[in-house]
Amino acid sequence: MEKLNLVATGGTFDYIHIGHIKLLSTAFDISHHVIIGVTSDEFVKRFKVPSSIKNNYLRRLSNLKNNIAVNFKDVNYTIIKLEDEFGPVIHSSEIQAIVVSEETLVKVKEINEIRIKNHLHPLRVIVVAIARSSDGKPISSTRIRNGEIDDKGKILRK
Repeated sequence: MEKLNLVATGGTFDYIHIGHIKLLSTAFDISHHVIIGVTSDEFVKRFKVPSSIKNNYLRRLSNLKNNIAVNFKDVNYTIIKLEDEFGPVIHSSEIQAIVVSEETLVKVKEINEIRIKNHLHPLRVIVVAIARSSDGKPISSTRIRNGEIDDKGKILRK
């Protein structure tokens, strides 16, 4: 597949784990530039139990930048703060694709419907399989926060 010019992806990135790295890796592999949306603290409070998020926006942003620096070389990206579930993907004619996990795939249908209403082409959808821990369950920031697994999916306690 020829590299696209601009793709988008996003998340909360509370505890960065191998699922996030897979998502970012896919986005960087298929595009010359990636827009990474990071949910704002205000947005997180609207859709997650506030106590379930360990790090505030600035800490999550810093952790994300550090992880990108460690795990990826020579990549072009822009990080934007997401105040809602759509960000720039419903308005930008330059974004060609969206990279999502299986669990966020349902949102893309709505995004593409809004894009069509806004006289934009639907986004190409790239789905990344959910990373699973050694017990077969999805790796998530919640499970890491609860001490069940580490960021690579290794079981710490049952």
